[in-house]
Amino acid sequence: MDNVVLISYFISLTILFIFGLHGFIMIYYYNKYKNVKYTPKKDFSPTATVTIQLPLYNELYVVERLINAVCEIDYPKDKMEIQVLDDSTDETVQITAKVVEEKRKAGFDIIHVRRDSREGFKAGALKEGMKTAKGEYIAIFDADFIPQKEFLKKTLAFFNDDKVGMVQTRWEHINGDYSILTRAQALALDGHFVIEQTVRNKAGFFINFNGTGGVWRRSCIEDAGNWDGDTLTEDLDLSYRAQLNGWKFIYLKDFTSPAELPSEINALKSQQFRWTKGAIETAKKILPLVWKSKIPLRVKIQSTFHLTNNIVFPFILLAAILNVPLIFIKNSGPHHAYFAMMSIFVLAFIGSFLFYLYSQKDIRTDWRKKIVLFPLFMAGSMGFAVNNSRAVFEGLMNRKSEFVRTPKFKVVDGKDSWIGKKYTNRKLGFSVYVELIMAIYCLIGVASSIYFAEIAALPFQILFFLGFSFVSLTSIKHAYTKA
Repeated sequence: MDNVVLISYFISLTILFIFGLHGFIMIYYYNKYKNVKYTPKKDFSPTATVTIQLPLYNELYVVERLINAVCEIDYPKDKMEIQVLDDSTDETVQITAKVVEEKRKAGFDIIHVRRDSREGFKAGALKEGMKTAKGEYIAIFDADFIPQKEFLKKTLAFFNDDKVGMVQTRWEHINGDYSILTRAQALALDGHFVIEQTVRNKAGFFINFNGTGGVWRRSCIEDAGNWDGDTLTEDLDLSYRAQLNGWKFIYLKDFTSPAELPSEINALKSQQFRWTKGAIETAKKILPLVWKSKIPLRVKIQSTFHLTNNIVFPFILLAAILNVPLIFIKNSGPHHAYFAMMSIFVLAFIGSFLFYLYSQKDIRTDWRKKIVLFPLFMAGSMGFAVNNSRAVFEGLMNRKSEFVRTPKFKVVDGKDSWIGKKYTNRKLGFSVYVELIMAIYCLIGVASSIYFAEIAALPFQILFFLGFSFVSLTSIKHAYTKA
């Protein structure tokens, strides 16, 4: 039995080690290509027709803010069409209809598009809008975004190459300092948007459209086969199909699209579940095409890392489970060589830390205050292992599920609150109780580490305990919090 635990733990840490070391690779490419810059068209003039698509589903708190911001974009009215793709089933429909009518009277080319069903979910709505879209370019914003006035002029200027199919902007967090929860999310997303997207784009690897805050060349969408709702990450799916067809993508790190982060943990969990499961579904669909294509081997390898990085969650969970018996095994048998060798795996932790450190130093003057949250982010990643592992397994087993959108509550600063508002999740899934059990279980690991004076193991035992405790207890608290 001891050997089974030791081998399983070694396999788990090896997987985590490989993906953790990838942080060093990202930092290497970051420094190598940091001086590479994309040049926009100098003589750009707003002559192209653009369709702005706003996919909605029950967004009564933020829909008016979104439409108002889009209508303030600095672009000729006669060259800008706005499609409000509204699949809502609540009073959002009436609110949207009223705002659309007001904007139409103000001279905007804006339409309120309704469907008979949510077939294909977001992908289905975008595809439906494509049927009547007038634009040569298609810009997309989710309901929680507040696009800047210069968005179209800044992005369209980069379509000076006929092979450029999509331009993506960096997400900015309007409520990043709202709570511990949003601060941790901001740190995590900055790693993706500042390092991953930048590095992959400049180094010639594939990147992904992030579902919002970007502009597509219409012919690119059509050439790649249009939107497809067979995965929960339609954006990642279409991105790879387009790039496999030879289209180039451009990522703008230094121009941002402000957006609202989930301020309630159960909303965040549903978002993470959708992103994780969708990425696994997309990996199963796209990776065979990647490896059959004639793209360079280096691009194939990086694409594999990109599409499969969520596979780490089951191994994080397995490591949490095995951490406790491992303490007793270490103190009851001759396994000194094994545990001496295991110390090398701390490099993965260092790689992850440097990855997020560089992302904060790049864009923030107060990066020292932000990077202090790294242990909290690590604990949170561990705490989300149950939720996200379930998503991985469902994706691997082809279990289809509804596209559960992330509710937004128009929460920006400390004066705002999601409490008492519609869309809050009052149901606790089975995974919450598993997380609570894991918290108690990991507390045993903490106590055991102290008892056996396993000082090296103690920090990780504490992180697991804090992660599962925070996620489970906050889920319960938020579910039962009333106005």
